[in-house]
Amino acid sequence: MNRFKSLKHILVRQWQQYRLKEFEFDFLFDPVPEDEYVCFDCETTGLNPKKDKILTLSAVRIKGNNVLAGESLDLVVQHSGQIHEDSIKVHQLRHLDVQGGVDEIEAMRRFLYFIGSRPLVGYYLEFDIELVNRLIKPWLGIALPNPQIEVSELFYDYQLKSQYHSPYMPNIDLSFERILEQLALPNLGQHNAKNDAMMTALAFLKLKSLLARE
Repeated sequence: MNRFKSLKHILVRQWQQYRLKEFEFDFLFDPVPEDEYVCFDCETTGLNPKKDKILTLSAVRIKGNNVLAGESLDLVVQHSGQIHEDSIKVHQLRHLDVQGGVDEIEAMRRFLYFIGSRPLVGYYLEFDIELVNRLIKPWLGIALPNPQIEVSELFYDYQLKSQYHSPYMPNIDLSFERILEQLALPNLGQHNAKNDAMMTALAFLKLKSLLARE
């Protein structure tokens, strides 16, 4: 089964590379650097990935067992449309806060150069990935080809393997606050893309280490 999944992954990547419209970004299909990752997070105009927009995006590189705080990316993205009031209450980003940002395509260009072919790490990563894909697919012809690692899934696996849960008691709290608490990690303040990316990176490294011991 693993061999089949591996072959399927290779074929999908080859097909995506064939469909790539901009050869400039062929580096997305370079060999994956050994034990390197990029953790990223977005703050948005709302919670609907099919229509809401990215306001800020932050990413940080991980190499081995280290979060490379000096190798980070922090983007503010221009937006002239509506920002839902409920979202402003969460992330405190108003129109005036994003007026001086870069346009969406320039933000994606910088993001793609930053991530390269590294696997992407995140908390509820699917939401952020869908937002990015909405921007890059019309432009590049493809979705992000990078492998993806969901931190809440790693935490779930770790909890199932721990002494506190069994496969027959799978009710596990996957909230970000609970993950940080269980892993004894500091809460730097949520709903800030830079803080969330950093905390998620720390959680990923801790879980990677814990699962390696199991």
